[in-house]
Amino acid sequence: MTPHFASFHYLLTLILLCTTITTTLAQPAAAPAPGPPPPTNITKILEKAGQYTTLIRLFGITKEGDQITIQLNNSNNGITLLAPPDNAFSALAPGVLNSLNDQQKDELIQFHVIPSYISTSQFQTLSNPLRTQAGDSTYYNFPLNITTNGTSVNLTTGIVNATVGSTVYTDGQLAVYQVDKVLLPMNLFGPQPPASAPAPEPEKKKKKTGDTPATDSTASSADLDLRGGLHGLMGGLIGFIATFYL
Repeated sequence: MTPHFASFHYLLTLILLCTTITTTLAQPAAAPAPGPPPPTNITKILEKAGQYTTLIRLFGITKEGDQITIQLNNSNNGITLLAPPDNAFSALAPGVLNSLNDQQKDELIQFHVIPSYISTSQFQTLSNPLRTQAGDSTYYNFPLNITTNGTSVNLTTGIVNATVGSTVYTDGQLAVYQVDKVLLPMNLFGPQPPASAPAPEPEKKKKKTGDTPATDSTASSADLDLRGGLHGLMGGLIGFIATFYL
């Protein structure tokens, strides 16, 4: 191999090597695998929707927002929130919310949460009373009943009648629907259950007739009869003696 050919061969090899390195470096790096989706944050959903300032504040007081997040990440049942906007809270009588203690506020917010996902079409097939996060759905506690008329969905608590309005958010696991009134449960705002009747007193045993002692009036009558008999006998004897001697 001549020196000129050897130099040309070396130069060609160097060019090919540089081209390979450049091509390799120009290739984009592989994209990382997508991670799990972030947990659903009900507070951010309401903030984005707007007009839910009071409900968000109550979520903070009661920690119900955190509870919804925990349930969404640890259960396949899903959650349905019936969300009153700020104007629904403003329509309440003055001082209603301030009159509730923290536990009662928690029960009020839980009454707006159904522990399962409900699509708009499923409202037609629900059974009454609906069981909410507040628990016992009997009359004097937390009953929530639903009626539908075509596309209209109405709710009644025994205190207020409300209508389900627009869909705020839905993803197949969490559904948020606007309601036009705050849902006031019977347990907090309704009449209290009547007091239970006292147990009847046990009947006293009646004494047998033969065991009943004579009363004072009976004894007194017997004494009078005996005295009257003696007086009559004495009167008869005196009359007989007087007749004999006369």
